[in-house]
Amino acid sequence: MKLYYAPGACSLAPHIVLNELGENYDLEKVDLGAKKTETGADFNGVNSKGYVPTLEFAKDQVLTEVSTILQYLADKAENSKLLPKFGSMDRYRAMEQLNFVASELHKGIGGLFNPLMPEDGKKAIVARLGARLAWLDAQLAKKPYLLGDEYSVADAYAFTVLGWSKWVNLDLSPYAHITAYLDRVGARPAVQAAMKKEGLIPA
Repeated sequence: MKLYYAPGACSLAPHIVLNELGENYDLEKVDLGAKKTETGADFNGVNSKGYVPTLEFAKDQVLTEVSTILQYLADKAENSKLLPKFGSMDRYRAMEQLNFVASELHKGIGGLFNPLMPEDGKKAIVARLGARLAWLDAQLAKKPYLLGDEYSVADAYAFTVLGWSKWVNLDLSPYAHITAYLDRVGARPAVQAAMKKEGLIPA
């Protein structure tokens, strides 16, 4: 199994989860601008969408999209506690949180990276994010993780996306429960290992 990634991109989430699960896997870094992998391969030939994460799990078979890859990894692992059982209401709650991270946080914060985004557009995004972050902060005041007491793949995803805030000057200091959550998730050994591997923190 191989994960194609770009340092600090949303591919960090499945990288974290692979570590959490203790899976054997290979990593291949991608230059998203040049669409080349670190071995010189044409990345568009691996994933025609041209973005990470991409999980290659068999010859010429890949899986894309963060939340789908996260669920695949947790479901295929034996005795994984990173997602509730499929078909249960708890699983639908997990999917609800994954979709919230994807549609409200990932797309919102991700949009601030766009150098062509006019300042008025960025202000509108930040205003919209403010409401979403306030909601999330209130949820985390009542529970340590997105699903309650148990850490899950949704937390690996949220940690990754919220971590982009420092690169786009999005101030999270008004959200004390979010900042404490990021510290809590960031201290996990699997998270530390993935971030060191990607060069995001000192090894």
